[in-house]
Amino acid sequence: MSALFSARAKTQGENVTIGIVLDDTLDTTNGIQQYVVCVGEWIRQRGHEVHYIVGESCRSDIPNMHVASKNVGVRFNGNRLSMPLPVNRRKLRDLLAALQLDVLHVQTPYSPFLAGRLVRAAPPELAVVGTFHILPYGWLARFGSDVLAKMSAKTARRFDAMMATSVPAQVFAREHYGFASTVVANPFRYDVFSVSRRGKRAQHTKKHIVFLGRLVARKGALELLRAVAYLREQSLSQTAFHVTIAGKGPGLSELKRFVAAQGLDTVVSFPGFVAETQKPALLNSGDIVVFPSVSGESFGISLLEGMAASRGVVLAGDNPGYASVVARRQQLINPRDTVVFAQTLARWLDDDSGRATMATIQRTHAAQFDIDVIGPKIEEIYAHALQKRRQS
Repeated sequence: MSALFSARAKTQGENVTIGIVLDDTLDTTNGIQQYVVCVGEWIRQRGHEVHYIVGESCRSDIPNMHVASKNVGVRFNGNRLSMPLPVNRRKLRDLLAALQLDVLHVQTPYSPFLAGRLVRAAPPELAVVGTFHILPYGWLARFGSDVLAKMSAKTARRFDAMMATSVPAQVFAREHYGFASTVVANPFRYDVFSVSRRGKRAQHTKKHIVFLGRLVARKGALELLRAVAYLREQSLSQTAFHVTIAGKGPGLSELKRFVAAQGLDTVVSFPGFVAETQKPALLNSGDIVVFPSVSGESFGISLLEGMAASRGVVLAGDNPGYASVVARRQQLINPRDTVVFAQTLARWLDDDSGRATMATIQRTHAAQFDIDVIGPKIEEIYAHALQKRRQS
């Protein structure tokens, strides 16, 4: 247990109890879900007790998971997620009384029907901490965020500390929600993705371009395919290559139609959903790993995974969230500028030594976001919030 926490323990030598709150389900492996599980497991390994208070979820591999609501599926910020139906207030008060939490860690923005009611029910001695995760994509998402901010205004004042996953998220949290926050980046398990764990990569006769992500419009898979089609049409590179578009989502049919229309069937493959355990090997196989998201990114955990795993270069859409994560500006591309995008792909395809140099830079950069580096910063935020509660 950290020295910071030991000062706040309810009795000397007793562990601190953390409740991590997520309105959405824990059944998916999107960025916020990965954050919750990664942080929670690290805190547990530090000797503290961790509980997960979540929306409707079915998984059984996470200890101390408390499903607090029924959820309905919605679309927000270009993603499919679930939102809780109103939860009985007495049920939440009883849950807080049973768990005897020291810290309530709320993933933000949050619903007034689950997390908001938990915050409102928090006893005076309970420290409330948040992590702000989003950067809206489009006017509709921004409008929805503004409505949610108004609905959360009263409970927002109850927070003792707020973190933001990036500077762009920090600015949005301040301007639209009134949160003053500290930037604490999203952590990940560097050791899981590190290229040093992969051993010697199998040799391929063709260079490998990899896309891994949800097949929705804002993630940019179609923009990548347009650049690939232009690259071949204009013979920008004589290097043989293959493209893997990995993931699932509503855009799959459109992507397959584009590939067929452009005669790219022998160049592009669609393996479908990739399990978490298979992601490191796929990313490691890429000579060029591309995350061409056009907008709506507050961070870029996928970029970190790619930079840790890949033996080549990782390219990313030039949006505020991704720009805050990449190791070098030269990794950023405008996905909608098909000509320049294609030229960039061609240049990296032909530059073996450049890819190797960039891979080394990327691995060093990604290591700064390992949970063993970021975790103590979160732990310190908890401790300061606890101290603030004790002194109030």
